[in-house]
Amino acid sequence: MTLALVALTAFSANAQSNKPVFTVVKENPITSIKNQSRSGTCWAYSTLSFFESEILKKSGKTYDLCESFVANKDYMDRAVQVVRLHGDCQFAQGGSAYDVYHVLKNYGICPEEAMPFPGSLYGDSLNNYNEFFSVLEPIVNAVAKSKAPKISSQWKVSLQGVLDAYLGKCPEEFTYQGKKYTPKSFAASLGLNWDDYVTFTSYTHHPFWTEFPVEVQDNWRNPGSWNVPMEDMMRIIDNAVMNGYTVAWGGDVSEEGFTRQGLAYMIDTKATESLAGSDMARWLNLTKAKRTSLLDSLGCKVPEIVPTQKMRQERFDNWELTDDHGMLIYGIAKDQHGREYYMVKNSWGETGEYKGIWYMTKTFIAANTMDYMVNKNAVPKDIRKKLGI
Repeated sequence: MTLALVALTAFSANAQSNKPVFTVVKENPITSIKNQSRSGTCWAYSTLSFFESEILKKSGKTYDLCESFVANKDYMDRAVQVVRLHGDCQFAQGGSAYDVYHVLKNYGICPEEAMPFPGSLYGDSLNNYNEFFSVLEPIVNAVAKSKAPKISSQWKVSLQGVLDAYLGKCPEEFTYQGKKYTPKSFAASLGLNWDDYVTFTSYTHHPFWTEFPVEVQDNWRNPGSWNVPMEDMMRIIDNAVMNGYTVAWGGDVSEEGFTRQGLAYMIDTKATESLAGSDMARWLNLTKAKRTSLLDSLGCKVPEIVPTQKMRQERFDNWELTDDHGMLIYGIAKDQHGREYYMVKNSWGETGEYKGIWYMTKTFIAANTMDYMVNKNAVPKDIRKKLGI
Protein backbone atom coordinates (compact mmCIF):
# COMPACT_ATOMS: atom_id res chain seq x y z
CA MET A 1 0.00 0.00 0.00
CA THR A 2 1.42 3.41 -0.95
CA LEU A 3 2.11 6.10 1.63
CA ALA A 4 -0.65 8.26 0.11
CA LEU A 5 -3.18 5.45 0.41
CA VAL A 6 -2.17 4.76 4.01
CA ALA A 7 -2.55 8.45 4.80
CA LEU A 8 -5.94 8.74 3.13
CA THR A 9 -7.17 5.60 4.92
CA ALA A 10 -6.09 7.12 8.22
CA PHE A 11 -7.80 10.38 7.38
CA SER A 12 -11.01 8.52 6.52
CA ALA A 13 -10.93 6.78 9.89
CA ASN A 14 -10.29 10.09 11.66
CA ALA A 15 -13.20 11.68 9.81
CA GLN A 16 -15.56 9.07 11.20
CA SER A 17 -14.27 9.37 14.77
CA ASN A 18 -14.31 13.18 14.66
CA LYS A 19 -17.81 13.48 13.24
CA PRO A 20 -19.76 15.95 15.40
CA VAL A 21 -22.54 14.67 17.61
CA PHE A 22 -24.97 17.49 18.29
CA THR A 23 -27.07 18.30 21.32
CA VAL A 24 -29.73 20.93 20.72
CA VAL A 25 -29.65 23.89 23.11
CA LYS A 26 -32.55 25.79 21.50
CA GLU A 27 -34.52 25.10 18.34
CA ASN A 28 -37.24 27.39 17.03
CA PRO A 29 -39.96 26.33 14.56
CA ILE A 30 -39.27 26.73 10.84
CA THR A 31 -41.18 25.96 7.66
CA SER A 32 -40.16 23.32 5.13
CA ILE A 33 -36.82 23.26 3.29
CA LYS A 34 -37.05 24.85 -0.17
CA ASN A 35 -34.76 24.65 -3.21
CA GLN A 36 -33.72 27.80 -5.05
CA SER A 37 -32.01 25.52 -7.60
CA ARG A 38 -30.23 27.40 -10.41
CA SER A 39 -31.23 30.89 -9.35
CA GLY A 40 -29.49 33.61 -7.38
CA THR A 41 -32.48 34.08 -5.10
CA CYS A 42 -31.17 32.91 -1.71
CA TRP A 43 -32.12 36.37 -0.43
CA ALA A 44 -35.78 35.75 -1.31
CA TYR A 45 -35.87 32.20 0.06
CA SER A 46 -34.06 32.96 3.31
CA THR A 47 -36.00 36.13 4.09
CA LEU A 48 -39.42 34.72 3.23
CA SER A 49 -38.46 31.79 5.46
CA PHE A 50 -37.69 34.33 8.17
CA PHE A 51 -41.12 35.94 7.81
CA GLU A 52 -42.78 32.51 7.71
CA SER A 53 -41.11 31.78 11.05
CA GLU A 54 -42.25 35.16 12.37
CA ILE A 55 -45.82 34.18 11.49
CA LEU A 56 -45.35 30.77 13.12
CA LYS A 57 -44.16 32.42 16.32
CA LYS A 58 -47.00 34.93 16.40
CA SER A 59 -49.96 32.84 15.29
CA GLY A 60 -48.87 29.21 14.97
CA LYS A 61 -49.98 29.26 11.32
CA THR A 62 -47.81 27.79 8.55
CA TYR A 63 -47.50 29.60 5.23
CA ASP A 64 -45.53 28.99 2.05
CA LEU A 65 -44.95 32.48 0.70
CA CYS A 66 -44.10 32.97 -2.97
CA GLU A 67 -40.49 33.73 -3.95
CA SER A 68 -41.48 34.30 -7.60
CA PHE A 69 -43.80 37.14 -6.58
CA VAL A 70 -40.93 38.82 -4.74
CA ALA A 71 -38.48 38.30 -7.62
CA ASN A 72 -40.94 39.65 -10.20
CA LYS A 73 -41.54 42.87 -8.27
CA ASP A 74 -37.94 43.30 -7.14
CA TYR A 75 -36.28 42.82 -10.53
CA MET A 76 -38.52 45.47 -12.07
CA ASP A 77 -37.65 47.90 -9.29
CA ARG A 78 -33.96 47.12 -9.72
CA ALA A 79 -34.16 47.62 -13.49
CA VAL A 80 -35.78 51.03 -12.97
CA GLN A 81 -32.92 51.96 -10.63
CA VAL A 82 -30.27 50.84 -13.14
CA VAL A 83 -31.91 52.84 -15.94
CA ARG A 84 -32.33 55.86 -13.69
CA LEU A 85 -28.59 55.78 -12.97
CA HIS A 86 -27.68 55.21 -16.65
CA GLY A 87 -26.20 51.81 -15.86
CA ASP A 88 -23.92 52.99 -13.07
CA CYS A 89 -25.07 50.20 -10.75
CA GLN A 90 -25.40 46.46 -11.08
CA PHE A 91 -28.39 44.57 -12.44
CA ALA A 92 -28.05 41.02 -11.12
CA GLN A 93 -29.92 38.08 -9.62
CA GLY A 94 -28.80 38.74 -6.05
CA GLY A 95 -30.49 40.87 -3.44
CA SER A 96 -30.83 41.49 0.28
CA ALA A 97 -33.23 40.80 3.11
CA TYR A 98 -34.41 44.37 2.77
CA ASP A 99 -35.60 43.69 -0.79
CA VAL A 100 -38.09 41.13 0.50
CA TYR A 101 -39.15 43.42 3.32
CA HIS A 102 -39.69 46.26 0.81
CA VAL A 103 -41.82 44.08 -1.47
CA LEU A 104 -43.95 42.78 1.40
CA LYS A 105 -44.50 46.25 2.77
CA ASN A 106 -45.19 48.00 -0.54
CA TYR A 107 -46.58 45.36 -2.92
CA GLY A 108 -47.85 42.63 -0.61
CA ILE A 109 -47.33 38.92 -1.20
CA CYS A 110 -49.21 35.80 -2.29
CA PRO A 111 -48.94 32.13 -1.31
CA GLU A 112 -46.80 29.83 -3.47
CA GLU A 113 -49.88 28.22 -5.00
CA ALA A 114 -51.13 31.51 -6.47
CA MET A 115 -48.34 31.58 -9.07
CA PRO A 116 -46.84 28.93 -11.38
CA PHE A 117 -44.48 26.44 -9.73
CA PRO A 118 -40.82 27.54 -10.18
CA GLY A 119 -39.45 26.41 -13.54
CA SER A 120 -42.77 25.06 -14.81
CA LEU A 121 -43.32 27.80 -17.41
CA TYR A 122 -40.19 26.81 -19.34
CA GLY A 123 -40.28 23.07 -18.82
CA ASP A 124 -38.00 22.74 -15.81
CA SER A 125 -38.79 21.14 -12.47
CA LEU A 126 -37.20 23.97 -10.43
CA ASN A 127 -35.81 27.46 -10.93
CA ASN A 128 -33.28 27.89 -13.71
CA TYR A 129 -32.40 31.51 -14.32
CA ASN A 130 -29.70 30.97 -16.97
CA GLU A 131 -31.89 31.62 -20.01
CA PHE A 132 -34.13 33.99 -18.07
CA PHE A 133 -31.35 36.43 -17.22
CA SER A 134 -29.68 36.10 -20.60
CA VAL A 135 -32.92 37.55 -22.00
CA LEU A 136 -33.53 40.03 -19.18
CA GLU A 137 -30.12 41.67 -18.85
CA PRO A 138 -29.73 42.91 -22.46
CA ILE A 139 -33.02 44.79 -22.25
CA VAL A 140 -31.97 46.61 -19.09
CA ASN A 141 -28.46 47.31 -20.37
CA ALA A 142 -29.67 48.54 -23.76
CA VAL A 143 -31.99 51.10 -22.19
CA ALA A 144 -29.59 52.11 -19.39
CA LYS A 145 -26.78 52.77 -21.89
CA SER A 146 -28.96 54.35 -24.55
CA LYS A 147 -27.64 57.48 -26.26
CA ALA A 148 -31.16 58.73 -26.92
CA PRO A 149 -32.04 62.18 -25.53
CA LYS A 150 -35.30 60.70 -24.27
CA ILE A 151 -36.44 57.13 -23.65
CA SER A 152 -40.00 55.85 -23.80
CA SER A 153 -41.75 53.83 -21.13
CA GLN A 154 -42.18 50.83 -23.45
CA TRP A 155 -39.03 49.15 -22.19
CA LYS A 156 -40.89 48.49 -18.94
CA VAL A 157 -43.68 46.76 -20.86
CA SER A 158 -41.08 44.61 -22.61
CA LEU A 159 -39.26 43.80 -19.39
CA GLN A 160 -42.48 42.97 -17.56
CA GLY A 161 -43.33 40.56 -20.35
CA VAL A 162 -40.06 38.69 -19.79
CA LEU A 163 -40.56 38.64 -16.01
CA ASP A 164 -44.07 37.26 -16.41
CA ALA A 165 -42.99 34.71 -19.02
CA TYR A 166 -40.36 33.13 -16.78
CA LEU A 167 -41.69 33.79 -13.26
CA GLY A 168 -45.42 34.02 -13.84
CA LYS A 169 -47.65 37.06 -13.67
CA CYS A 170 -48.21 38.41 -10.16
CA PRO A 171 -51.92 38.01 -9.37
CA GLU A 172 -54.02 41.07 -8.72
CA GLU A 173 -56.52 38.91 -6.84
CA PHE A 174 -56.55 35.28 -5.70
CA THR A 175 -58.43 32.89 -3.44
CA TYR A 176 -56.67 31.25 -0.51
CA GLN A 177 -58.43 28.81 1.83
CA GLY A 178 -61.80 29.94 0.57
CA LYS A 179 -61.22 33.67 0.94
CA LYS A 180 -60.42 36.28 -1.71
CA TYR A 181 -57.35 38.48 -1.31
CA THR A 182 -55.23 41.01 -3.11
CA PRO A 183 -51.48 40.74 -2.47
CA LYS A 184 -51.68 43.72 -0.11
CA SER A 185 -54.67 42.42 1.83
CA PHE A 186 -53.01 39.00 2.10
CA ALA A 187 -49.83 40.58 3.51
CA ALA A 188 -51.95 42.52 6.00
CA SER A 189 -53.72 39.31 7.05
CA LEU A 190 -50.44 37.71 8.13
CA GLY A 191 -50.55 39.73 11.36
CA LEU A 192 -47.01 41.13 11.24
CA ASN A 193 -46.01 44.66 12.16
CA TRP A 194 -43.71 45.88 9.38
CA ASP A 195 -42.17 48.43 11.77
CA ASP A 196 -40.70 45.61 13.90
CA TYR A 197 -37.78 44.74 11.62
CA VAL A 198 -34.24 46.05 11.83
CA THR A 199 -30.90 45.14 10.28
CA PHE A 200 -27.49 44.89 11.97
CA THR A 201 -23.86 44.81 10.90
CA SER A 202 -20.44 45.41 12.46
CA TYR A 203 -17.63 47.38 10.84
CA THR A 204 -15.27 50.14 11.93
CA HIS A 205 -15.27 52.34 8.81
CA HIS A 206 -18.47 53.90 10.20
CA PRO A 207 -19.13 54.88 13.83
CA PHE A 208 -20.68 52.29 16.08
CA TRP A 209 -24.28 52.88 17.23
CA THR A 210 -25.20 54.63 13.98
CA GLU A 211 -26.89 53.44 10.78
CA PHE A 212 -25.26 53.15 7.37
CA PRO A 213 -25.97 51.30 4.09
CA VAL A 214 -23.58 48.34 3.83
CA GLU A 215 -21.49 48.92 0.72
CA VAL A 216 -22.13 45.80 -1.35
CA GLN A 217 -23.65 45.75 -4.82
CA ASP A 218 -26.73 43.71 -3.96
CA ASN A 219 -27.66 46.23 -1.27
CA TRP A 220 -28.81 48.47 -4.11
CA ARG A 221 -31.77 49.99 -2.26
CA ASN A 222 -29.24 51.40 0.25
CA PRO A 223 -31.21 50.76 3.46
CA GLY A 224 -29.44 51.55 6.71
CA SER A 225 -28.10 48.83 9.01
CA TRP A 226 -27.34 49.48 12.66
CA ASN A 227 -23.58 49.28 13.21
CA VAL A 228 -22.68 47.63 16.52
CA PRO A 229 -19.48 46.07 17.91
CA MET A 230 -18.90 42.44 16.92
CA GLU A 231 -19.63 41.18 20.44
CA ASP A 232 -23.04 42.91 20.40
CA MET A 233 -23.74 41.68 16.87
CA MET A 234 -23.34 38.14 18.22
CA ARG A 235 -25.21 38.87 21.46
CA ILE A 236 -28.25 39.96 19.45
CA ILE A 237 -28.30 36.65 17.54
CA ASP A 238 -28.01 34.63 20.75
CA ASN A 239 -30.70 36.65 22.47
CA ALA A 240 -33.02 36.29 19.47
CA VAL A 241 -32.68 32.53 19.20
CA MET A 242 -32.96 31.90 22.93
CA ASN A 243 -36.16 33.97 23.02
CA GLY A 244 -37.88 32.14 20.19
CA TYR A 245 -36.92 34.31 17.20
CA THR A 246 -35.08 33.50 13.98
CA VAL A 247 -32.53 35.63 12.11
CA ALA A 248 -32.34 36.33 8.35
CA TRP A 249 -28.57 36.05 7.91
CA GLY A 250 -26.45 37.24 4.99
CA GLY A 251 -22.74 36.58 4.70
CA ASP A 252 -19.75 34.78 3.24
CA VAL A 253 -19.87 31.03 2.55
CA SER A 254 -16.87 30.94 0.21
CA GLU A 255 -14.46 29.92 2.98
CA GLU A 256 -12.94 26.42 2.85
CA GLY A 257 -14.54 25.61 6.17
CA PHE A 258 -18.06 25.89 4.71
CA THR A 259 -18.74 22.37 3.50
CA ARG A 260 -21.43 21.01 1.21
CA GLN A 261 -22.19 18.39 3.86
CA GLY A 262 -23.82 20.80 6.30
CA LEU A 263 -20.97 22.11 8.48
CA ALA A 264 -19.13 25.41 8.68
CA TYR A 265 -15.92 26.15 10.62
CA MET A 266 -13.68 29.20 10.44
CA ILE A 267 -10.57 27.09 10.06
CA ASP A 268 -7.25 28.23 11.51
CA THR A 269 -5.07 26.78 8.75
CA LYS A 270 -1.78 27.50 10.49
CA ALA A 271 -2.87 25.80 13.70
CA THR A 272 -4.25 22.88 11.70
CA GLU A 273 -1.00 22.60 9.76
CA SER A 274 1.06 22.31 12.93
CA LEU A 275 -1.04 19.65 14.63
CA ALA A 276 1.30 16.97 15.92
CA GLY A 277 1.27 13.85 13.78
CA SER A 278 -1.17 15.22 11.24
CA ASP A 279 1.28 15.57 8.35
CA MET A 280 -0.84 18.60 7.48
CA ALA A 281 2.07 20.78 6.37
CA ARG A 282 3.01 18.27 3.68
CA TRP A 283 -0.54 17.68 2.53
CA LEU A 284 -1.54 21.36 2.38
CA ASN A 285 0.80 21.67 -0.59
CA LEU A 286 -1.46 19.33 -2.56
CA THR A 287 -4.66 20.07 -4.45
CA LYS A 288 -7.56 21.93 -2.91
CA ALA A 289 -9.70 18.79 -3.05
CA LYS A 290 -7.15 16.76 -1.07
CA ARG A 291 -6.58 19.66 1.32
CA THR A 292 -10.32 19.84 1.92
CA SER A 293 -10.36 16.10 2.56
CA LEU A 294 -7.68 16.51 5.21
CA LEU A 295 -9.51 19.34 6.91
CA ASP A 296 -12.72 17.33 6.82
CA SER A 297 -10.91 14.46 8.52
CA LEU A 298 -10.43 16.62 11.61
CA GLY A 299 -14.18 17.15 11.82
CA CYS A 300 -15.27 18.91 14.98
CA LYS A 301 -11.68 18.94 16.25
CA VAL A 302 -10.54 21.37 13.58
CA PRO A 303 -8.88 24.47 15.10
CA GLU A 304 -10.65 27.77 14.48
CA ILE A 305 -9.36 31.31 14.40
CA VAL A 306 -10.42 33.83 17.04
CA PRO A 307 -12.29 36.49 15.03
CA THR A 308 -11.67 40.12 15.92
CA GLN A 309 -13.19 43.42 14.92
CA LYS A 310 -9.96 44.32 13.12
CA MET A 311 -10.01 41.06 11.18
CA ARG A 312 -13.60 41.62 10.07
CA GLN A 313 -12.73 45.07 8.77
CA GLU A 314 -9.58 43.97 6.97
CA ARG A 315 -11.39 41.09 5.28
CA PHE A 316 -14.23 43.37 4.22
CA ASP A 317 -11.86 45.98 2.82
CA ASN A 318 -9.72 43.49 0.88
CA TRP A 319 -12.77 41.67 -0.59
CA GLU A 320 -12.24 38.46 1.42
CA LEU A 321 -15.48 38.89 3.39
CA THR A 322 -18.05 38.85 0.63
CA ASP A 323 -21.82 38.95 0.32
CA ASP A 324 -22.38 35.40 -0.95
CA HIS A 325 -25.47 33.84 0.51
CA GLY A 326 -28.59 34.28 2.61
CA MET A 327 -29.75 31.67 5.15
CA LEU A 328 -31.97 31.44 8.24
CA ILE A 329 -30.51 31.05 11.74
CA TYR A 330 -33.10 29.29 13.90
CA GLY A 331 -31.33 27.36 16.67
CA ILE A 332 -28.25 26.69 18.77
CA ALA A 333 -26.53 23.32 19.31
CA LYS A 334 -23.35 21.96 20.91
CA ASP A 335 -21.10 19.13 19.76
CA GLN A 336 -19.56 16.47 21.99
CA HIS A 337 -16.63 18.78 22.79
CA GLY A 338 -18.82 21.69 23.86
CA ARG A 339 -18.28 23.81 20.76
CA GLU A 340 -21.38 25.91 19.95
CA TYR A 341 -23.05 26.09 16.55
CA TYR A 342 -25.98 27.90 15.04
CA MET A 343 -28.58 25.70 13.36
CA VAL A 344 -29.14 27.25 9.96
CA LYS A 345 -31.78 26.55 7.32
CA ASN A 346 -30.49 26.63 3.75
CA SER A 347 -32.37 26.81 0.43
CA TRP A 348 -30.55 24.12 -1.57
CA GLY A 349 -33.13 21.41 -1.00
CA GLU A 350 -32.73 18.54 1.45
CA THR A 351 -29.04 18.11 0.67
CA GLY A 352 -26.01 17.26 2.77
CA GLU A 353 -25.58 15.28 5.95
CA TYR A 354 -28.42 17.10 7.72
CA LYS A 355 -31.03 17.29 4.94
CA GLY A 356 -30.79 20.99 4.15
CA ILE A 357 -29.72 22.18 7.61
CA TRP A 358 -26.23 23.55 8.27
CA TYR A 359 -24.43 23.61 11.62
CA MET A 360 -22.26 26.74 11.53
CA THR A 361 -19.99 27.53 14.46
CA LYS A 362 -20.47 30.79 16.28
CA THR A 363 -16.88 31.59 15.28
CA PHE A 364 -17.77 31.18 11.60
CA ILE A 365 -20.79 33.45 11.94
CA ALA A 366 -18.84 36.11 13.86
CA ALA A 367 -16.16 36.18 11.17
CA ASN A 368 -18.40 35.98 8.10
CA THR A 369 -21.58 37.96 8.82
CA MET A 370 -22.21 40.75 6.36
CA ASP A 371 -25.52 41.79 7.95
CA TYR A 372 -28.77 40.29 9.18
CA MET A 373 -32.42 41.16 9.76
CA VAL A 374 -34.19 40.46 13.04
CA ASN A 375 -37.32 41.45 14.90
CA LYS A 376 -36.43 44.44 17.08
CA ASN A 377 -38.21 42.76 20.01
CA ALA A 378 -35.50 40.08 19.88
CA VAL A 379 -32.76 42.65 20.55
CA PRO A 380 -31.42 42.91 24.13
CA LYS A 381 -33.06 45.77 26.00
CA ASP A 382 -29.82 47.66 26.65
CA ILE A 383 -28.99 47.70 22.93
CA ARG A 384 -32.51 48.80 21.99
CA LYS A 385 -32.31 51.61 24.52
CA LYS A 386 -28.91 52.75 23.23
CA LEU A 387 -30.14 52.77 19.62
CA GLY A 388 -33.58 54.21 20.43
CA ILE A 389 -35.47 51.45 18.64
